[in-house]
Amino acid sequence: MSFEVKTAPDDAAAPPRLIGRSMLRGALCRCPACGRGRMFRAYLKVADACGVCGEELRHQRADDAPPYVVIFIVGHIIVGLILSVEVAYQPPVWLHMALWLPLTLILSLALLPPVKGALVGLQWALRMHGFGGEEDGLPGDGGLRPTPHN
Repeated sequence: MSFEVKTAPDDAAAPPRLIGRSMLRGALCRCPACGRGRMFRAYLKVADACGVCGEELRHQRADDAPPYVVIFIVGHIIVGLILSVEVAYQPPVWLHMALWLPLTLILSLALLPPVKGALVGLQWALRMHGFGGEEDGLPGDGGLRPTPHN
């Protein structure tokens, strides 16, 4: 199931970008445009451009969203597991700590790149933050950036 992105009238000539496909490519840490190039040049550092198709990825603004999404996902998984194990086996607290703290850390670190990639893919599909060919402006400024005062 994928959705087509509605484009603005000035983007009428631009081909539609499929949200589901773009997010899946991002979750696989691949370029949302071609699906072949690497999205990250380091653990969480997005490459400036795709090495295969040349799509600029420097526009992304994932900021704090990936950690929030990862906390949401990992929290639901870990809390469900903790409650299940506690009800079924009633292990001592030290065993809970020895089990759940490392698992929480490992899951969080493993999920951060795919979640960030999916969010960058979403931004690309929605043509956000310069992915549509224009730079972001401030709200109400008509897309113009303020000039510094001398």
